[in-house]
This record gives sequence, C-alpha cells and structure tokens, in this order.
Amino acid sequence: MRKQIPPIHPEGYPFIGGFALGSLILFWIWSPLGWIGTGLTLWCALFFRNPARVTPIRDGIVVSPADGRVSLITQVLPPAELGLGDKPLLRVSIFMSVFNCHVNRSPVAGRIDRIAYRPGTFINAELDKASEDNERNSLVISTPNGRIGVIQIAGLVARRIVSFVREGQTIAAGERFGLIRFGSRLDVYLPEGTSALVAVGQTAIAGETIIADFRLPDPGRTYRAD
Repeated sequence: MRKQIPPIHPEGYPFIGGFALGSLILFWIWSPLGWIGTGLTLWCALFFRNPARVTPIRDGIVVSPADGRVSLITQVLPPAELGLGDKPLLRVSIFMSVFNCHVNRSPVAGRIDRIAYRPGTFINAELDKASEDNERNSLVISTPNGRIGVIQIAGLVARRIVSFVREGQTIAAGERFGLIRFGSRLDVYLPEGTSALVAVGQTAIAGETIIADFRLPDPGRTYRAD
C-alpha cells in the first residue's frame, strides 16, 4: 500500500492541515459543505505529493525539471540575471497545472553557480510573456557541456516559490531543488547548438523525461532511483 501512495512533501503539511480543519468546520455548519472541503483536502494532499523517480544517468542528458506539459520550445534571449550572454538560446518551457506534482528536479548534474530571485506579476504562466513579467527564481548550473539556466516561474495561482538549494552546491541530475505552490511553469535555457528531444504538447515527467542530449547518437544509459 505504501508503494502505491506517494509521500507528501513537508512543505504541504500546513496547507493540508488547514484544509482539513476547514472541512471539520464546514461539516459542523452543513455536511454537504464538509464533503466538498474533504475533496479539497484530498486535492491538496495530491498537489504536494513527492514521488520517487528513476533518473537516466549519462553525461550530456538533460531531463525535465518538472511534471507537466511542454508548452513552448523557442529560441530567445535569456534573462539578464542568468548571465548566459546576449545571444538567443533554446528555451524549453513546461507548464504545471494545479493537478501536477510541483516538486522540481535538477535537469543536469553540475554546480549551482548562481541563484537569482526576481519579483514580478502573476499572469497566466502559459503565456510567453510570463517568462519576463512574472515572479521567478533562477538557477544557473555549470556542467562539462556548458551552463544551463533553470527558472521557476510563478503563475496565476502560484504565489510562493520555494528553493531547497544554495549557490556553490553540487547537484545531481534528478535531485530535488525546489517547489512552486499551486500552478506555475519551469523554463530551461540550453547551451547554443542544443536541439530539443521533446515536442510542444508532450507530457513531461520530472527527473525522467529526456528533453535534450548533448551527445548523439545515444551510446547507452544507466539509471539512478531517488
């Protein structure tokens, strides 16, 4: 049974407790409202699920940092705070709905050279301009294949970006590095010359779906479960 039900991330406990308390109050007021509250409590627990993932391990592989739908693949100038230069880079954007797991995972193994937080608006994260206008938290990860930018972007409902890492830290591919509460988006900026291995509309799984590969053809892979 424990293998079928994913664990809850500790960040979710206060929210789940709040929903549960609200449900008890609604039951006292009117039982149908209490059942609605119970449904919302279950949804909140589902939102903060923190399942284990099996990450492919090989130099050059870039995995998805988020569960969700690939919403955009385009060549754009990276945000200035990343320090990735003034040339357009490939950007893969993954939109997370309120039903996706919102624990974010590192797309590559490397060293976190920079973490930059920028306040902003909370427009729909599916819109292209959300990359520039919305509140965001950015990581730059150095790898043997170049530097990669990973940006957590708050959405229309999301109002809190949580980071688990610090500058100078070494991180493994698929390792958890943060969480965004209640609907948002992840942008990944890849080094010049990189091609995407996913398509717009494709469903991505954090830590498992390969979104790019610096070394083609594929010589084979090993895996790490986390």
